[in-house]
Amino acid sequence: MGKENFLVTLLLTFCVALGVNLGGSLLGSLGAALLNRPPLKTMHELAAELKIWALVAALGGTFGVIRTFEAGVLGRHIGDLTRQLLVVGCAFLGAHLGYLIIMSLGSHR
Repeated sequence: MGKENFLVTLLLTFCVALGVNLGGSLLGSLGAALLNRPPLKTMHELAAELKIWALVAALGGTFGVIRTFEAGVLGRHIGDLTRQLLVVGCAFLGAHLGYLIIMSLGSHR
């Protein structure tokens, strides 16, 4: 994988995780409003609960990361292992940024 393709992968992974968390939280709060439940509280709860699912969705739900991790540790392919850890890190950062954005909405209490 070339450097440019790897950077594209990192950016896409970050954006997918961010979008899953933001979109799920915002649309979930809309559903809560339609059901006469507190939308802001629901949005905050969903943002926390969706972090792990945003990470899973961004990684594609495949076991490629685990296979690469095993190959990296057992086969000593540190470069491949580092790249996969960066992809996982970008997915986490995207999901966490989405969480922080949602938490900052309405945190004027």
